[in-house]
Amino acid sequence: MDTQRLILLMVFFFSTMMVWDAWQKKDLPPPVVAVSQNASPQVANGASAADVPAPTTSTSPAVVPAGTGKPTGPLLMVKTDLVLADIAAQGGDLLRLELLKHHATEKPSENFVLFDPAFAYAAQSGLIGTGLPNHKSVWTLPAGKFEMKDGESELRVPLEAVIEGGGKVVKTYVFKRGSYLIEVEHLIVGAAVPAGAHAYFQLTRDNKPPAGANRMMSTFTGAAIYTDLEKFKKVDFDKFGEKNKHPTKASDGWVALVQHYFFSAWLPANGEREYFTRQLGGDLFAVGVVLPLTSDRLAVPLYAGPQEQDKLEKIAPGLELVVDYGWLTMVAAPLFWVLEWIHKFIGNWGWSIILLTVLIKAVFFPLSAASYKSMAKMRVLTPKLVKLKETFADDKQRMNQEMMELYKREKVNPLGGCLPIAVQIPVFIALYWVLLGTVEMRGTPWLGWITDLSAKDPFYVLPLIMGATMFIQTKLNPAPPDPIQAKVMLWMPVIFTGMFLFFPSGLVLYWIVNNVLSIAQQWQCNRMVESAGLKAR
Repeated sequence: MDTQRLILLMVFFFSTMMVWDAWQKKDLPPPVVAVSQNASPQVANGASAADVPAPTTSTSPAVVPAGTGKPTGPLLMVKTDLVLADIAAQGGDLLRLELLKHHATEKPSENFVLFDPAFAYAAQSGLIGTGLPNHKSVWTLPAGKFEMKDGESELRVPLEAVIEGGGKVVKTYVFKRGSYLIEVEHLIVGAAVPAGAHAYFQLTRDNKPPAGANRMMSTFTGAAIYTDLEKFKKVDFDKFGEKNKHPTKASDGWVALVQHYFFSAWLPANGEREYFTRQLGGDLFAVGVVLPLTSDRLAVPLYAGPQEQDKLEKIAPGLELVVDYGWLTMVAAPLFWVLEWIHKFIGNWGWSIILLTVLIKAVFFPLSAASYKSMAKMRVLTPKLVKLKETFADDKQRMNQEMMELYKREKVNPLGGCLPIAVQIPVFIALYWVLLGTVEMRGTPWLGWITDLSAKDPFYVLPLIMGATMFIQTKLNPAPPDPIQAKVMLWMPVIFTGMFLFFPSGLVLYWIVNNVLSIAQQWQCNRMVESAGLKAR
């Protein structure tokens, strides 16, 4: 295989890694999932996930079908410094959660809504046991206005539901200033804890992608379960209900619903629990955890907010893994750390991307230099290679022998231009995923017309510049002897430009800087090799 074929292989491999998932899923209907008929494992010889009441569906007065508008029924609005929440009397569910510090994807003038009736996305909890209330029960909402005042560190919102036979359960949402953690507490008052009682905490959602999802960049939307033993496990919606797709019984960990930039997660303290995923009918799904109720009080934190990596690792073990870097996490995580460190000094994510790209180029400078020198030599030898192919067009064996003799005589390794590049590909792919998944970059400007590095360039200036730099690189590369390969190489800048029109500006900026630095290094290598007098004899 000659150098040009290897270069083409590398280019196609890299582009395929970036967009394959998006193309594979593009315009496909949601998968039809069969509801599992398997019994769930038991927790402490008591309740199991199968005993959790099915979450409210479109027949509930508090939740309407996806996309049909606002829920009906009594609602309590809660406002803190970070969120605006709606809590429903039906079930005592956290039905809607608006993040006041993050703008909506499609409407930057509005706030981002995480828990959203339009997606049947809600946080639900309840108790399992004779006469105990659950998320299908009607809870009494407290009277008054619930808004966190200046100087308050937390805001407590108590709901009540009666226990059959006497007593009540007080469900209290505890919102904290400056935090996306919401503690959900269940307290039994005036009654003994029934034998074998359990509590459950679950998240419901349909399987539609988030609003404004970019089809050219497939990102994960689904469940995630973490335990110390089995670590981070993603569960696609079409795998809900299947055995062995995620941990079921554990003594630690958490359960979450993940989407691009944001997620929600139940974070129970260590102790016996059972995790479950269920399809509830149609396109409604639930993921959650069942805990034994060993005392009259049980509180479980709920995180619902952005994937801010530096904060997540301090909240719970493994929680930072919801920022999905795929199989290159070991490379991507340190790259993000360096990017964040640079940003602390510069204060602008755009310039931080530029400096990080320069640093990566500097680290790989020796490998790049070897690659470009090899390609420069191949560029000089191209006319001779073309002549050999014309001369021995009918004798492939002789042509290959003559080509190898030419490489040996001129001390050129035909693979030298590709192998150093292959070593760098994992780093470049990892950086791609870092820039794609960094919520800290969402809504942040660079300069001029680039007001959001996580959104596409509104005037397509950066993608066009990127295409121009790719075209210049193509001209600096050795011309492929094969006419078909030559045409493909000429079309690659056009194809990539079309792809990058819809990519986040931060990604395109990184690619431009990388291309410009590569052009400078490759031009210098070409000049040095040609001035050294390497000529095809």
